[in-house]
Amino acid sequence: MEPPIFLDISISAQQLSLVSENIITCQYPVSTAKKGTGEQKGSECTPTGWLVIRAKIGAGQPLNSVFVGRRYTGETYCSELARQYPQRDWILTRILWLSGLEPGKNRYGSVDTGQRYIYIHGCPDGLINGYPESHGCIRMNNQDVLDLYDRVSVGCKVFIHQ
Repeated sequence: MEPPIFLDISISAQQLSLVSENIITCQYPVSTAKKGTGEQKGSECTPTGWLVIRAKIGAGQPLNSVFVGRRYTGETYCSELARQYPQRDWILTRILWLSGLEPGKNRYGSVDTGQRYIYIHGCPDGLINGYPESHGCIRMNNQDVLDLYDRVSVGCKVFIHQ
């Protein structure tokens, strides 16, 4: 039997920790929502509580690969592409799609995390600066999300808290 593994995401520390048997085995800087925490659809807030990785997307795609609607576009992020699309919310390299586990808090109805398309995903590395600046997702540096992607499985639990 494999040891229990979960992800602990601290909003106040802007940090994601991979925890195995109550020991932190890896830590990564992240960026959560600029608008703070919350579960309502359309709020652009990061949900809190217990969630689960419902899907892993992007296996085999190159570092800095661009995703739109969870599909690889064939593009690779670079400064030229960034100048061409300055308003794009960049989802890069890998996607860990989250679903809530707490009915009424982050699951079902207008608070359903999965239906809000909340992910852990790569972004332009310069955006990870210790400040919450996302539109609700948990952003990571590309090399970090690639490393995390290989360490977790669908069904891995995630705890997001202040």
